[in-house]
Amino acid sequence: MTPHVPVPLRIVIADDQASVREGLVVLLGLLAEIEVVASAANGEEAIRLVAEKSPDAILLDLHMPVLDGTEATRRLTERYPEVAVVVLTTYVDDSSVLAALQAGARSYLTKDADSADIVQTLRSAVTGLSVIDPAARAALLAAAAFRPDSPSGQNPAGRLPDGLTLREAEILSMIARGMTNPDIAAELYISTQTIKSHINRIFAKTGSANRSAAIRYARDHHLG
Repeated sequence: MTPHVPVPLRIVIADDQASVREGLVVLLGLLAEIEVVASAANGEEAIRLVAEKSPDAILLDLHMPVLDGTEATRRLTERYPEVAVVVLTTYVDDSSVLAALQAGARSYLTKDADSADIVQTLRSAVTGLSVIDPAARAALLAAAAFRPDSPSGQNPAGRLPDGLTLREAEILSMIARGMTNPDIAAELYISTQTIKSHINRIFAKTGSANRSAAIRYARDHHLG
C-alpha cells in the first residue's frame, strides 16, 4: 500500500528585507510539506501575488514599505478570507500584536521561530487555528494587566492627561517606580530603542525636561 503523502502547503512570503525574504524562501522551500509559490517585498506586491497564485497561506512581516503588513493583512482578509495570514516579525509590543490580530491575522510569530515552528503554525492557521508567540502573548497580558483606573494609586478618573496613550502611561508609571530602560524593555518585551521613543514622546507631552521631572509629573497625576 502506497503511504499517504500530504499535499504541500502553497505559501507566499512577504518581507522587505531581501536577505530575510530570500533566506525564508530557501529554508522553507527545502521542506517537502511547503511549496513557496512567490515572494514579495511590500504589502501591495503581496496582495497582487496572492490574487495571482491563490496560496493556502501568506507569511508576512509587519513593517514594509508602500503598504505595511497590518493594512495588507486587513485587505487580504477582506478579499481572500480563505488565505491564512501568518505574521512573522521582530515586533512583539502589544499594539503591533493587537493591530495585526484585529486586522485578521490568524497567527503571530517572531523571527526567532525555527522552521518546524513556522511550518506547524502555517498548518494550524490553514485549518483555522491560531498560534501566538509566547513573547507576543506575554506583551498582550502585560498590557491587559495595566489599568489606569485601578486602585493602586494610579489615575483614578480612568482618563489619561495631556494625550498620553495607555502604553505611555504604563511606561511613565514604570519610570516612577524607578525602573531603568532595559528593565522596562524586558518587562514589556520590546526593544530599548522603542522604549526611548516612547519616553521622548512622554517628555514632550508632559513638558518634562528629564526623568526626575517625569517622575514628579507621574506622581502629581496619580500615574506612579
